[in-house]
Amino acid sequence: MGRELAQTYASAREVFEEVDAALSQRLSKIMWEGPKETLTLTENAQPALMAVSMAVMRVLEREKGFSLKEKVKFVAGHSLGEYSALAAAGAFSLADAARLLKLRGRAMQAAVPVGQGAMVALLGVSIDAARKVADAAAQGEVCQVANDNEPAQVVLSGQKTAIDRVAAAGKEFGVRRAVPLPVSAPFHCTLMQPAADAMAKALAGVTVNVPAVPVVANVLAQAISDPAEIKKRLVEQVTGTVRWRECVTYMTASGVTHFYEIGAGKVLAGLAKRIDPAVNAASIGSPADIDAALAQLNS
Repeated sequence: MGRELAQTYASAREVFEEVDAALSQRLSKIMWEGPKETLTLTENAQPALMAVSMAVMRVLEREKGFSLKEKVKFVAGHSLGEYSALAAAGAFSLADAARLLKLRGRAMQAAVPVGQGAMVALLGVSIDAARKVADAAAQGEVCQVANDNEPAQVVLSGQKTAIDRVAAAGKEFGVRRAVPLPVSAPFHCTLMQPAADAMAKALAGVTVNVPAVPVVANVLAQAISDPAEIKKRLVEQVTGTVRWRECVTYMTASGVTHFYEIGAGKVLAGLAKRIDPAVNAASIGSPADIDAALAQLNS
């Protein structure tokens, strides 16, 4: 995870070294050597994913002549990726983003005892139907829309006993499949309120700059740039719905035709194409990806 970038580019190595220093932890060693069980702990996975995204960005800007401010209309990120997007746009320093995500991961994990929360992906239904399923399954417990990912994929989050009722409840509303997710906590629901409180306290002590380009906030599906509002929306995001489908639709309605997923993975590029088949979407996470995308990025 990110090792090839670090081996190829000095600027990428600097990012991993800066994140290690900010966390007083050899996170890069865990990313490259494991064990996987340690890397996938949410307190490690969140800053690790951000580090890879920022390593790609630093290579693009320092070694390849790309200017985010000149070439990009918006930045956006899914859940923890919103921190990566804000760091890429200069709203957060790299060190602050790493420390915030470490704390965010730890606080989210601690908010609900292991085994008491769960998440499930609903396939083949709209957001409206998903809300009805959540209401039917709740029965007085927490069961909420966590992620509105694309027109036929919505994730619910809440107490495990409520999530266990989702598959049966979904049959009435046309759910094609209800897929339990292998997560360590029920993210983006009201059970995460202790983590939201922790993030409010942490963000209060961090400097947020006006980003070079606006960020499309998860909880608003609209672009914002005001530092105070950025903090507010990041706190809301911990317990709120990631409105990713609407975020992409907002950007396309604003004239965006090309999306670039920066960092590890290809999920968001795929979601963008399913949300709007007319867009161009590419993932940039390796040296080969960087070289392949450069001509289009700088055009």
